[in-house]
Amino acid sequence: MSRRQWVTGKWAVPALSGILIVASFLLERAIGGTANPTLAPQWWFDAGVHATHTAGSFLLSDLLMLAAAVVAGHGILAKALRALGARVVGIDLLVSIAAIGAVLIGNFWEAAAVTFLFSVGHALEAATLNKTRSALAELVAVAPDTAIVMRDGEQQEIPAGQVRMGEIVLVKNGAKVPVDGPVVSGTGAIDEASITGESIPVEKSKSDQVFAGTVSRGGFLQVLATGIGADTTLARIIHRVEEAQDAKAATQSFIDRFSRWYTPAVMILALVAGLVTGDVVLALTLLVIACPGALVISIPVAIVAGIGRAARNGILIKGGEFLETSAKISAVAVDKTGTLTEGRPQLTDVVVLDATMDRADVLRWAAAAEAGSEHPLARPILETAREEGVGPDGVPGDVTPVPGKGIVSDIEGRRVLIGNGPLLEQYGVLDDVGAADTARALAAAGRTPMIVAVDQQVIGVIAVADRMREDASEMVARLHAAGVRKVVMLTGDTRLVAEAVGKATGIDEIHASLLPEDKLDAVAKLQREGHVVAMVGDGVNDAPALATANIGVAMGAAGSAVAVETADIALMGDNLLKLPQAIGLAKRTVSVMRQNILLALATVVVLLAGVFAGGVTMSLGMLVHEASVLVVILNAMRLLR
Repeated sequence: MSRRQWVTGKWAVPALSGILIVASFLLERAIGGTANPTLAPQWWFDAGVHATHTAGSFLLSDLLMLAAAVVAGHGILAKALRALGARVVGIDLLVSIAAIGAVLIGNFWEAAAVTFLFSVGHALEAATLNKTRSALAELVAVAPDTAIVMRDGEQQEIPAGQVRMGEIVLVKNGAKVPVDGPVVSGTGAIDEASITGESIPVEKSKSDQVFAGTVSRGGFLQVLATGIGADTTLARIIHRVEEAQDAKAATQSFIDRFSRWYTPAVMILALVAGLVTGDVVLALTLLVIACPGALVISIPVAIVAGIGRAARNGILIKGGEFLETSAKISAVAVDKTGTLTEGRPQLTDVVVLDATMDRADVLRWAAAAEAGSEHPLARPILETAREEGVGPDGVPGDVTPVPGKGIVSDIEGRRVLIGNGPLLEQYGVLDDVGAADTARALAAAGRTPMIVAVDQQVIGVIAVADRMREDASEMVARLHAAGVRKVVMLTGDTRLVAEAVGKATGIDEIHASLLPEDKLDAVAKLQREGHVVAMVGDGVNDAPALATANIGVAMGAAGSAVAVETADIALMGDNLLKLPQAIGLAKRTVSVMRQNILLALATVVVLLAGVFAGGVTMSLGMLVHEASVLVVILNAMRLLR
């Protein structure tokens, strides 16, 4: 720390007060209390308020000790008066009354010691709290300062905040990416640890998304700026973490309410003790040792550390309330597509069931019908049709989605159905070619089948499959290890497909063929059974269930402003193992909160017993009090490891 920081920073007051205390001790030792002139007026001693020296012994060393108390105590008194102005009786008022009382009875050492130790404690609290906020500081530090853009056909280096929307930004090896946007040219490896928490660089090429604050580890990229300044993913993360670290947990709100009653109660206790015993020193000592400082700080410091640690790992937790709730999660509901699977289905089968048609015909009719569909399974059908030269030229005349069953399209004046058996029944199409049996066989193999019918004739069955994530089964195992009793799959897919995925991953319970409102009902049923439920989904089809769950979790939220802002927990990357990691961290954070509360209360009880038993002075009580505050903070800082 520089000399300027010592003079102007948080350590200036305790440093000056400490110097005055040391000077007082040295002066008293040097002159032995015999040759020093008396500095107190005679009325002081006539009033009998001086308890520690005889008349004529108010020495220069006492003046230095009084000065130390004033230097360290004036800020404490100012804070106490400001709090009183807001009708808050706080810890600073207790210390101020104790210090002023010690001065009035001539106990200058106790006044100086109490205020000095309290100011040292404040400085140490500030320093260690800043340390617990280190994850936020690290996020701010990765924000790029400059950017290289193409302007007027030339490369220009400008401040990152001056990049304009739609400009081409050049990202060279070793440089920080200054904007969010897609790669328009070039290839490179990008370290996305600041966003997703993953340390392994990700290969980027044309059309891939990159984020501000990530670092190029090789290659050369040209990026189209679509997110600049406060609209970047990094800026949203910093804003969310900042808000989350200041948000209160339910336990913290209770402690705050408790301290508002506790502090005045301590003052009444001290007053009663002083009146009953006639011992002013005892009353003032009670004010000091009963300070609830460690109790008040025990919760926020743990929340700050826990949320900061999560952010460093690419896990955004919205606030202390959600952190505390996450520690109680006993059931996790997951969507299949995009969560347990990669969310990139591929066409796997085209089964022809009409002797007058071939594979190309079935695929052509299916693609023509799906051309007007927004369903995720439409994409692999259309892509395969285009690759095989049978892709649709235009769009269907009319498309009618039938929730939970499929779609009905008007193609060249003919009605095309693509979906499941109930869709055929609804439109009176007879399955006389064994389409249902074919669909069941494909579903049993873990694929999603769709029956295709033109007018009143079934012509074939197509199937798509989404590859299982490699870490899906490990996620389920780790959730169980983290204390989650039930992992439930909620999917709109058929039961046979869902069961194939569930068997491979170790899912406890499967609910298939669900509509969005059915997923909501399934979550509500888990809650009625007494579970605290976390729902993991894509935030669109699963919105009702996400809103109903105790904790809504967004997967792969990097680049999604909606997910970052609305999810209770946002997993920035697509790593499934972040979910059990988040729950485990929440449990550790709540455990630290409980340890801190117990330590704070135990310290006050022990000190109170020591005061009434004798032997605990104001200065010793304040020393132990500040030590307990530091222990509470250091205990919370373990979460940062």
